[in-house]
Amino acid sequence: MVKSNVRTLLAVLHDFAAAVFAWYFAYLLRFNFSLPSGYFDEMTRTLIWVAPLQSMIFWRFGLYQGLWRYASVADLRRIFLAVLSAAALIPLVLWMFRVSAVVPRSVLVMDPLLLLLIMGGSRFVYRMWKEHGFYRHIKLSGEPVLVMGAGDAAINLSKELARSRDWRLVGFLDDDAGKHGLVLNGIKVLGALDTLPQWVERMDVGQAIIAMPSGSHRVRKHAIDICNKAGVKALTVPSFDDLLSGRVAISQLRAVELDDLLGRDPVTLDDAGLHELLAGKTVLVTGAGGSIGSELCRQIARFAPGVLMLYEQSEFALYTIEQELRSAQPGLACEFLIGDVRDESRLDEVMGRCRPAVVFHAAAYKHVPLMEQHNAWQAVRNNVLGTLCVAQAAQRHGAEKFVLVSTDKAVNPANVMGASKRLAEMVCQALQSHPPLALVGKGEEDKTRFVIVRFGNVLGSTGSVIPKFREQIANGGPITVTHPDITRYFMSIPEAAQLVLQAGLMGKGGEIFVLDMGEPVKIADLAKDLVRLSGMSEDDIRIEFTGLRPGEKLYEELLADSEHTLPTPHPKLRIARARGVDTAWLENLLAWVGGHATLEDGEAKRALASWVPEYVPDTRNGNGDAGLSSGRATSGFDRKS
Repeated sequence: MVKSNVRTLLAVLHDFAAAVFAWYFAYLLRFNFSLPSGYFDEMTRTLIWVAPLQSMIFWRFGLYQGLWRYASVADLRRIFLAVLSAAALIPLVLWMFRVSAVVPRSVLVMDPLLLLLIMGGSRFVYRMWKEHGFYRHIKLSGEPVLVMGAGDAAINLSKELARSRDWRLVGFLDDDAGKHGLVLNGIKVLGALDTLPQWVERMDVGQAIIAMPSGSHRVRKHAIDICNKAGVKALTVPSFDDLLSGRVAISQLRAVELDDLLGRDPVTLDDAGLHELLAGKTVLVTGAGGSIGSELCRQIARFAPGVLMLYEQSEFALYTIEQELRSAQPGLACEFLIGDVRDESRLDEVMGRCRPAVVFHAAAYKHVPLMEQHNAWQAVRNNVLGTLCVAQAAQRHGAEKFVLVSTDKAVNPANVMGASKRLAEMVCQALQSHPPLALVGKGEEDKTRFVIVRFGNVLGSTGSVIPKFREQIANGGPITVTHPDITRYFMSIPEAAQLVLQAGLMGKGGEIFVLDMGEPVKIADLAKDLVRLSGMSEDDIRIEFTGLRPGEKLYEELLADSEHTLPTPHPKLRIARARGVDTAWLENLLAWVGGHATLEDGEAKRALASWVPEYVPDTRNGNGDAGLSSGRATSGFDRKS
């Protein structure tokens, strides 16, 4: 506080002295530096009025609320308005108080010009001095670095780098040919992004900063690939923060991560529609402690639901998300509920008490090899019977929408997990087409609308390949990949959750929404990227191929052969139309899945194949040494029938 007061006092004294000097110097200029004695007396007599008046006006215009080292165009604008106001008031005050002095008109014109020059100039000179602006372009210390991009974010970053003693910016690179050769903030745009290797060699650069937050993911990934080929470490700026703040700080720089390589362009959400769907309403999420379930809870919390109900079987998973939400959203009304999705009485108790308007069903057993051996019937019971129990409870208690989180493995399934999720989809379709008799007489607005959302793998989800690879790298390798050609679709957990919400909003009932998963990624290439991002090479960490596991496909699909897709207003969502089922089918399914306490793996798979005709059980043993199970590498967004 004392330091701030001293700084303000010095600024006031500086401007007062500037007012005195400008008034005196204006007289000197008027008389060619030969001031007559009579005018000197008049100048002194008027100065007693002018300098205090100008100081009061400067104070009223808030010229002393900021810091000179951050002087900006906005500060210059305030100085200009203050000086202009003072120039207009000086003749009026001298006339009102009958100050007996003749003030030359040229003095009244030159004084504000001189004052603006002194006050504005001194502030910007001080800022340049504090930011080393006088000599930063000849700075020889610090590690040389190139910035990829020459837009606003890159220019703002260059200002931050100029203040740093650890970095020395040597040039920009940008694919816009119109910028080549330009000098931005004192630094030259050297050429296109592809010229990075030659500048790295010529300038002995070891690091490059990718500062293109508004560029598409494809452009940013291309820049990362160029850095990898040039052998330089790539840093990047977080795109959303930069776009929102308009400012890039060195503290925001981070190493390139896997999300940058596999990530995609941001999702555009219908915020108004989602507020209407979720705001003030009771929302239930099953599997709320899992990767997708917990992210759904985080995303839903943004839309201020009346009550958020988190239903989870795992005590630890529920405790973890409870602690996070209580800390991040202290004002959010939440209920943390332990329960099994197959427990009808528990579901009725929970939904009867709170009557959720929207239900997101994310609870599932999803680990393919684990469900394939010794756990097949439990996968069916949890994924099919669990879905049926939650869906029927939602219907009984008047839920407006039921959103099933499904998987691309439900398409032409080759494993128990995928077949059980396809059967769960069919359950929802059956309930949509043939509601229980108790609901038949109700209007369409009173019926629960079932929406199914199908997508592929998410980065870093529980039990996924990426955490496993990272653990293997930390242990010194080797990384184990099942097959050199195995590919998967990937998206980030937040993007998946956002698109689930968007599909839930758009769904009218009975649709299967297919998410745009982008291009399939080779798992072997993914492993190599992780090794490189860890700062090592393939010579340091070996990659071993172990053979396909039971139930594993070479390629995943998003559409079955008998299905077709329809476009939606959202560019990342399409609708898959699948065959329907009848009431008798649903009753028979309930009798089967609810009528057996347990079934042996082979029997469960054979029965599952009769319910899901496109399911072909994997007959390989646990070592994966039988025929390969392969699907077609089709994203579903290019196939239309």
